[in-house]
Amino acid sequence: MLVRGDMTQSFDCSDAERRTAGIAAAVGALKDGQLVVMPTDTVYGIGANAFDGTAVSSLLAAKGRGRDMPVPVLVGSWHTIDGLVYSVPATARELIRAFWPGALSLVVRQAPSLQWDLGDANGTVMLRMPLHPVAIELLREVGPLAVSSANVSGQPAAVTAADAQAQLGDLVDVYLEAGPSARQAASTIVDLTGPQPRVLRQGPITADAIAAVLDVDPDVLVAVED
Repeated sequence: MLVRGDMTQSFDCSDAERRTAGIAAAVGALKDGQLVVMPTDTVYGIGANAFDGTAVSSLLAAKGRGRDMPVPVLVGSWHTIDGLVYSVPATARELIRAFWPGALSLVVRQAPSLQWDLGDANGTVMLRMPLHPVAIELLREVGPLAVSSANVSGQPAAVTAADAQAQLGDLVDVYLEAGPSARQAASTIVDLTGPQPRVLRQGPITADAIAAVLDVDPDVLVAVED
């Protein structure tokens, strides 16, 4: 079914045949430097090839967002992080074992050899493995994707592909619809680039749960705003 722009396609992934066709269309679009909207366990995301700087710029433009808010990266397996990170902290491995796939994003130092431009990230990258079968299938087909919430900056996060399409329209080439997001809330963010972990954004994974895995006091995890 064609929607809005002549090139925009929407696929109902609850139907097996449409899901297969949708994944194939999304893979083709991403390889061509285009944008897709995909389901995740938290909210719907707008994705681009992480290694295509022009596509990432298009993603930021579609959201109305600047380079000062770099785009996170979604991965399809635990092991992908080893090729993306300069040195994987022990804390990262502990949190990955406990919470991936799931609603936890980790900010780490990226490998300096990576040829990508996600925005003004100052040598860091935010990584997550989502708990959603459609997202995992797509990520395993195409590799790491630059993915941000599928909404215009300042507007409510999309919890269905239809929500995303109402905001982003034909700026996106493929929409994968898989029903309402399970969490309907953005992921928890933990920064592992400093001397000790810091929770930068509270989300479905609580500071108490993170503290229990790391065997620390929850109070020392929570970033204090100025």
